[in-house]
Amino acid sequence: MNFTDIEDKAIQEAERQKTTVLRITEKNIRIFLNEMNLLRMKPPEFLPRASECIHETAAIIQVLLKKQYAYRYRGNVYFDPLRFRGFGKLYGLDMSEWPVKKRRFHKDTYPGIQWNLGDFILWHGHKEGDRYFWDTQIGRGRPSWNVQDAGIVSKYFDETLSLYCGGIDNLFRHHDYSLAIIESVRPYQMARFWLHCHHLFVNGQKMSKSRRKIIYSDSLRKYGYSMSEIRFFLIYGHYRERLDYSGRGMKSAVERLRKFRAAVRKFGELPHRKSSPEKQISRRLKKVFTEHMDNNLRVRDAFDGLYGIITNTSISDLNTGEASGVVKTLREIDQVLQVIF
Repeated sequence: MNFTDIEDKAIQEAERQKTTVLRITEKNIRIFLNEMNLLRMKPPEFLPRASECIHETAAIIQVLLKKQYAYRYRGNVYFDPLRFRGFGKLYGLDMSEWPVKKRRFHKDTYPGIQWNLGDFILWHGHKEGDRYFWDTQIGRGRPSWNVQDAGIVSKYFDETLSLYCGGIDNLFRHHDYSLAIIESVRPYQMARFWLHCHHLFVNGQKMSKSRRKIIYSDSLRKYGYSMSEIRFFLIYGHYRERLDYSGRGMKSAVERLRKFRAAVRKFGELPHRKSSPEKQISRRLKKVFTEHMDNNLRVRDAFDGLYGIITNTSISDLNTGEASGVVKTLREIDQVLQVIF
């Protein structure tokens, strides 16, 4: 998981607050990692910052310049999408609509979900008064946001990636940019699978600080919800579907989890004896969970399948060994869900 710790918006915010980009980004990273821990998210082995991979990024741009996928213009470096065969293939962009007239986009990011039909920036050449820059093999400056992923990937991986993930908004511009950059310098595809999650909404509107439409976990905890219950609400659905927070929706999801936990506790209240978990009910639990999770991570269907089996099983029909096996199986499953126990 990479952190973008140097880009246009961060620099602008640092200037507004009269501080440094480092102070802002490090604070945000600490908060983010703490929230990951509270939500029982497994941290990746590597958490590189873009600023740690500047020279790897510059090396990629150097290759792009040599192969003429990129070019210099007024001190900056731009990528020409028309030079890359199949540009926009991840999104499914219709390149027949590409304008004939040359256009360049200079910012790291642009608002909205639409395409910038033109050349995108790779390198911000140093200008007088710039506070953030590096001296590299391609000159003084800093990498744009769109090339940073490629630089970070090249530092840690020299192979096709199994999965590449991001928000649904990354399907517009960003991930096709990353793909074109890497596949222009490597003779193989960037990733085998791309997973794009949809946004979290609040009462039908996208989360936004400017619109004051944002919910923090601290606020939900004050309402009596635990972090594992908040986690359950966030994962109880499908990552490709929009998730809409409302008080009623949160309450409904949490009540379902609490009922499930209560049912599971009854299995655990019987005296435990050593037993193989491969009894019939345990096999059914594993089967329903695995089938739905293997079907593009359908967490809701997987959990509902577990819920149906557990709530429709009479504990009086089980011996203590079988009940113990059920609990053992659910603990194995909860290594993924992290919400049952």
